[in-house]
Amino acid sequence: MLNLERLRTLDAVARHGSVSGAADGLHVTTSAVSQQLSKLEREIGQQLLAKNGRGVRLTDAGLLLAQHAARILSQVEFAQSDIEAQRGQVVGEVRIAAFPTAARGLLPGALAALRTAHPDLRVKTTELEPERGIREVLRGDADLAIVLDWSNKKAPVPGGLERAHLLDDAADVAVHAGHPLAARDEVDLVDFGDEDWVSWPEGEFCHDWLMFTLRSQGMEPRIAHLAAEHHTQLALIAAGLGVCVTPRLGRGPTPDGVVLVPVRQTMKRHIYATWRSDADRRPSIRAAVEALRSVGGPLSS
Repeated sequence: MLNLERLRTLDAVARHGSVSGAADGLHVTTSAVSQQLSKLEREIGQQLLAKNGRGVRLTDAGLLLAQHAARILSQVEFAQSDIEAQRGQVVGEVRIAAFPTAARGLLPGALAALRTAHPDLRVKTTELEPERGIREVLRGDADLAIVLDWSNKKAPVPGGLERAHLLDDAADVAVHAGHPLAARDEVDLVDFGDEDWVSWPEGEFCHDWLMFTLRSQGMEPRIAHLAAEHHTQLALIAAGLGVCVTPRLGRGPTPDGVVLVPVRQTMKRHIYATWRSDADRRPSIRAAVEALRSVGGPLSS
């Protein structure tokens, strides 16, 4: 009989592309991964890994078994979902990934509501950018991810995932208090054509959105500073080093020296929860989504 945990280990190696990546995804040591794979090789009587430079690769037998392992684990997920649904109890564990402002502005209230309504449900959370959160869900390393797109730039949802809308989050332009436009009731993005911009790091969806949005207004963005955290971005604005777009969710108090000005062409992020289709019937997933919706609804702007 094939051991399910060893198949899970092989599947992790196939998905992550390395023993170390599998160890990180499974939250175990690389030695533990190697031991599980060695035992699996003895069980089937074939070599599953071969050296590939400094790393390893799956042999033909390893690739074949990994394909079966993915299907078996998916069926196990279906079975667990059906059993949980039949029992109708919100128990066990649910792992949630959330991008930083959602982790700060949305998760705490939802987790408190879940603890009150379902005390036997264990919730683990981690802060991840949306793209990585989706990958974690697809890999099975997270059960649920809170992700986003923008009203003028949609993010595709990979096959095999479900999603639910949680809230809409408007964004403003942050400027230094001494900026000529700081006293305006509203601004147009084109008003900032000659400004230095503070943006999210290159490669992130929100950075790509900012470049796309400004260019669609006929502006070539002059990106002066890159910072992942909104608090860091606002600190740069307070120092008079540029302007930035700042969403309202999880924003917190505005630093001294910073003014937030609404944009006439309303900019909104759409916030979603996403999870694997084969886990759709799990009461724990449904309970988590409902808690997120109940907290997110009043926050919509």
